[in-house]
Amino acid sequence: MKPLDLFRLIIGNLNRRKARVALTAIGVVIGTAAVVILVSLAIGLQKNATEQLYGIGDLTQIQVMPTFGDGGGGFYGPIISKPVDGSSSAQEEHLLTKSALNEIRAIPGVLEVIPRDYFYGSATMKYQRLDGWVNALIGVETTDLANLGLEASQGTTTLSNGSVVVGVMALSSFYDPNLRPGEEPPPPPDLYNQQIQLDAVKWDNEGKEVHKMLSLRVTGILTETRGESDYAIYLPLAQVKALNEWVNGARIDYNKSGYNQVIVKVAEANQALDIADQITQLGYQAITPQEFLQGINSFFVVLQIIFGGVGAIALLVAAIGIANTMAMSILERTREIGLMKAVGATNRDVLSIFLGEAAGIGFIGGVGGVAIGWLAAQGMNVLAIVYLAQQASQQGGAPPSVAIYTPAWLIAFALVFSTIIGMLSGLYPALRAATMIPVQALKYE
Repeated sequence: MKPLDLFRLIIGNLNRRKARVALTAIGVVIGTAAVVILVSLAIGLQKNATEQLYGIGDLTQIQVMPTFGDGGGGFYGPIISKPVDGSSSAQEEHLLTKSALNEIRAIPGVLEVIPRDYFYGSATMKYQRLDGWVNALIGVETTDLANLGLEASQGTTTLSNGSVVVGVMALSSFYDPNLRPGEEPPPPPDLYNQQIQLDAVKWDNEGKEVHKMLSLRVTGILTETRGESDYAIYLPLAQVKALNEWVNGARIDYNKSGYNQVIVKVAEANQALDIADQITQLGYQAITPQEFLQGINSFFVVLQIIFGGVGAIALLVAAIGIANTMAMSILERTREIGLMKAVGATNRDVLSIFLGEAAGIGFIGGVGGVAIGWLAAQGMNVLAIVYLAQQASQQGGAPPSVAIYTPAWLIAFALVFSTIIGMLSGLYPALRAATMIPVQALKYE
């Protein structure tokens, strides 16, 4: 039998029993729609979480810290290695000296290696009659903070001596020390292109405060990132190094003591984990937001499988309905099967006809399920975004761009899966029809 003739015969047979086909396909519609909606929900949650992580941290950056010997481990505790014999021993000391930075730069995929350091003392800002707290005074060895993925809402991200770039939330730390009870606090000042005084503080051996004043011009206000940079004040590393030498009362030699932290910028976010592993193999500590993203993605993949499994239960019920419909159809068409075999139809032809009809029921149900599931997902997505946007505005966060997302591959998968389910459900009845003996089938009443 030619494929076109087989297709026409299957369509004709399904068209003769519209009501039965429709009632059987409803189960497939419900199951397919459940799969589409639930998996779309899991994918939307994953995209939302990924977007939030992209907003919190640059996924192309790796934070690298030195490893200290004798069990020391910098910011994240001791780093223990396991030799080949299985025993544990503390790693050797690996400092982030300039030669170490060149070693990291040689790794393929590394674009920038930028040392940075914090001010060891405490500091406040002064602008006109206002004082402001300094949460983090950071020195960076780069001429442009854009190399760290930062952008300026006002001014520039360029760093130079005598200038400072501040985070947007640092403006909210200003207050009037002479404010009287009952008076309203002043609004955050507009510091762009203004001269501020940086009051650095250290303590001498007798516990007395020693102040050092720096006059700096604010050349840029950073765009909000909901991360460390929002509260930070950035200076050239050489200037922060000089302040730390003043606090310590001793010269700092990065060739001997090494840098406390280095930011490694990679070309692509998907390279970050591999490059971080290579840096770790060199003996340093490396942390990247990609590690958190990988854990999130693994969790949501499991969630997609669970949600898809819940929807698949409904498809299993529908499969039983298809098997029952096809079994009844064979009983009703036994003489028709015998007649087809009598005029030359082979077992393969009969098997193909009944498998095609079962697959057709699954496909029809899949089309309906995909359409209903997609429309329901879009409606739920609109409602969820409106609700989440209201919550974000109240809490001061950024609204999500998606809550429920239906990718094209899910639609194709749902259609193929429902069709296969229909075909498998009709396999046993189709085999029974194909193995019927023509003479007995023609005698069947």
